[in-house]
Amino acid sequence: MEDIIERLPGILDVIDIAVVAVILYWLMLFLKRTRAERMLWGLAIIVGVYFVSARLEFLTLHWILANFLGSIVIFIIVVFQQDMRRALVQMGRPFATREVAGSTAYLEEISKAVVTMSLARTGALIAIERGVDLSDFLESGVEVDAELSRELLLTVFNSSSALHDGAVIVRDGRLDRAGCILPLTRKELIKSMGTRHRAGIGLSEETDAVVIIVSENSGDISIVIEERLEFGIEPTEFLAKLRRPFAIEGSGKRGFFSHLKSRGR
Repeated sequence: MEDIIERLPGILDVIDIAVVAVILYWLMLFLKRTRAERMLWGLAIIVGVYFVSARLEFLTLHWILANFLGSIVIFIIVVFQQDMRRALVQMGRPFATREVAGSTAYLEEISKAVVTMSLARTGALIAIERGVDLSDFLESGVEVDAELSRELLLTVFNSSSALHDGAVIVRDGRLDRAGCILPLTRKELIKSMGTRHRAGIGLSEETDAVVIIVSENSGDISIVIEERLEFGIEPTEFLAKLRRPFAIEGSGKRGFFSHLKSRGR
């Protein structure tokens, strides 16, 4: 028993180091190829110059950098607020317990409209709410609160409509808002992807919504889920792919354990 007690601090130290290593590794993966990664490299250079200036006794430069680094926490919060928000949302996704609409009949209406718009090369951007609340993005749009139908979506995204440039947000199987403005991603995209793709990926960075994009130039159909974009979906396969994120077994709740179960398949 005494041997175990003596070894316990050492075991705890190992666990402590392992936890810190996992957190740092997760942060590196999260920040890879983002604006934050480049800015952190800049901060690392400033910290390096700070220690060099102290070593070489560059008093003025050292004083300036010391004052700057003294308020580094506030600087990080202000500059990286969007990145921090995205990180917190991703950490909380597995614990979401909000109910998902039981019936998915509305997905067929969305599919019919999307296929029609794809053939006609009518641009569209549709966000379907799942576990994460999309209330933050509703204020920018116009309230509709109507039953979803192919005809309604075609009317909203008609080029003569005042709402066709914005996004449609679907909640609980109904068309809640139209003409919504979504956050744009800062990731570099291929030239064939425009503002709609940038907005769709931007929303997926902050929420778990299913985002559907129809390209106005090519008519290509895309689906974005949790930052994973599937581009150039065939119209005949679209409905099956759209249903996949909503095919949840059990009580219809997206909880932590159901999330683990779906990942383990």
